[in-house]
Amino acid sequence: MRAICLASLVLFAVPACGDDGMSTGDDTPEPDANTNPSDLVELIGRDWSVPPGQEIYKCVGITVEEDMYIDLFHTPNPTGEHHAVITISDSPGGFGNTQLGEYDCNVNTLGLEMMFASGVGTDDLVMPEGVAIKVEAGRFLHLNLHLFNTDPSETISAHSAIMGRVVDPVPANMEAEMVFAGTFDISIPPMSTATASGGCTFNNAATIFTYWPHMHQAANHQKVTVNIGGTETVIHDEAFDFREQYNFPLDPYLEVASGDSINVECTYYNDSNTTLTFGDSSTQEMCFTGMYRYPKQAFTLFDCAEGAGGF
Repeated sequence: MRAICLASLVLFAVPACGDDGMSTGDDTPEPDANTNPSDLVELIGRDWSVPPGQEIYKCVGITVEEDMYIDLFHTPNPTGEHHAVITISDSPGGFGNTQLGEYDCNVNTLGLEMMFASGVGTDDLVMPEGVAIKVEAGRFLHLNLHLFNTDPSETISAHSAIMGRVVDPVPANMEAEMVFAGTFDISIPPMSTATASGGCTFNNAATIFTYWPHMHQAANHQKVTVNIGGTETVIHDEAFDFREQYNFPLDPYLEVASGDSINVECTYYNDSNTTLTFGDSSTQEMCFTGMYRYPKQAFTLFDCAEGAGGF
């Protein structure tokens, strides 16, 4: 596999940039509802303003004061917010050069351990009963916001946040994580339809309970196929709408073992005069499905993405 630049790595995790279950076969599962329970707390957030016609990044980092187990994520997704990505790391700096406090940043500024990602129209992520993502006291929580003001004359301002439901501790084998399946290798010729595909072979057993398709504006379809014990099953075969980036809970959950595999196939129509390749802008493309699974086992969120090099 080719190595890719830092920017490309991070962009993959960014769910919405620019202008912005398990049913077997072609059935359309209902995405999780926005439940907005009264016991949500703000895990991390910040105020921001964007001048007319500008596209910027704003970040904030905090140190976690006590152990938390979170089984539901929600984002208010105000107008102008085109992605909100929350990551965990052992300290500021390092990969992504993250910092404490509020500061201007870029798409590269986040960690390699993903908690939750949202884009335009993303609904709540609700985990199965007894499953949660753990954040240990003393670790570093970071929020990366991609903000875009399409108004040519007025500044927009808002408060962005990731909300969560904090629950009682769960056993280690029920601690969840988010990883991405797909590929960084995308090349769509001008004025044409083309596909990109990629995935991985699983090294360990896991239960996948929700998936989250993510592509950009030229994308129009995604197909996800799993090979379990030598039998291929299509778990997603649907049109893609950049404005409606839903989570899809699986019913039943997907049980995979070592040696099983997943493949994500993305279809695009490029109506421009230039070749579209991988990138964070809506004028570029991505091909991923985010997988929420337990137990936690990945080294980074890129473990199931082809073209991720040594990351």
